[in-house]
Amino acid sequence: MEQKKRKVNVIDVIAVVIIVLAVAFVAYKLLGRGGGTGGDNAGMVTVTYQVKCEGVPAELYESCQAHLPSPLMASGALVGGQIESVKKEAYYVLDSTGVWVEDPEHVTLIFTATTETAAGEVMTTKVGDQEVRIGKTDYILKSEYIEFSNGVITSVEWSESD
Repeated sequence: MEQKKRKVNVIDVIAVVIIVLAVAFVAYKLLGRGGGTGGDNAGMVTVTYQVKCEGVPAELYESCQAHLPSPLMASGALVGGQIESVKKEAYYVLDSTGVWVEDPEHVTLIFTATTETAAGEVMTTKVGDQEVRIGKTDYILKSEYIEFSNGVITSVEWSESD
């Protein structure tokens, strides 16, 4: 009888050890994702990028300028960084003869935005859930007062934070 009792105790101990290891592993994974700079900016990189939005109604240019700089948002929350500036360029369309002509009712807006991201071996810059990469064609530029979809990211520059 004593041997049977001992087997149950050994099995119980092994089960407890496995549960403790599983909990420790999950905690490590969850805490590791928030990761690593300890609250200082030593591991941060400032990212400046431009987003081009074509075929925008011309009157939106002045409206955008009135609200700049404007903090970046995603999913209804501020995500760090801001839209710094906007510039306007002509928007061209094909006329009925196949010639490119300037559309007086629409413009191309080029927004400059900045954000900070953690430095790493592989730079993955995200604003909310969206990655910031040159050539991305479905970028949604959003702030408290400004929102444009289907923007194209035309440039990205990384520089170390001070």
